[in-house]
Amino acid sequence: MSLLDTPIWEVIKASFSPQIWARLAPAILETLYMTVLSSIIMLVFGLILGILLTVANPDGLVPMKILYTGSGWLINCLRSLPQMIMIILMIPVARFFFGKSYGTNACIIAVAASCIPMYARIVESSLLEISKGKIEAAKSIGSTNFQIIFRILLPETLPSLIRGFTVAVIAVVSMTALAGMFGAGGIGDIAVRFGYQRFQHDVLFASVYVLIVLVQVIQWTGNFISKQILKKRNLI
Repeated sequence: MSLLDTPIWEVIKASFSPQIWARLAPAILETLYMTVLSSIIMLVFGLILGILLTVANPDGLVPMKILYTGSGWLINCLRSLPQMIMIILMIPVARFFFGKSYGTNACIIAVAASCIPMYARIVESSLLEISKGKIEAAKSIGSTNFQIIFRILLPETLPSLIRGFTVAVIAVVSMTALAGMFGAGGIGDIAVRFGYQRFQHDVLFASVYVLIVLVQVIQWTGNFISKQILKKRNLI
């Protein structure tokens, strides 16, 4: 059903039909699959890079100006690339790992690679919020750098890290929708093939509903977990 020849209220009504949602069900599962795996990859590598940037910062635990400048420059270069270009650049990498440059698994690499630099900067910003006084106090009692990172920096900034991760996961959802244009499957693929190319706007509307609900659930979950941690610490 198209907006070209049908009133918008009829299209909206048709977007809730069982036939459309039966078509969307596999795509929803593919989107969730890509989002979960890409988010896990982003969390691991983004956290490592964020910690590295914080430690190597000129005012960090182990100042390494060359490493910090080089890493920061590389991350900024990757962040400057539009998401579509990042997906295109990751095609050879996906082909190397999976033997093909299309499909759900192949696009997970591109989605994660696009969001890792952003999350690394979020982690760095969160960790730098810790006052130098706490770090100096930890050093004065003989704490090692490893202990300072995992017993002070990460625990103290956990609510902020969770909020940042929530923002990054929402960016992953956005990327999975865009990756649908490159054969990744999922909601983005349905929206483009049926909603855009075939003018089936009822399918497009249903795809939008799914993305809105998914983002709302992710944001609510992140806020809830963050608030619970702050309540346990009597900070709110």
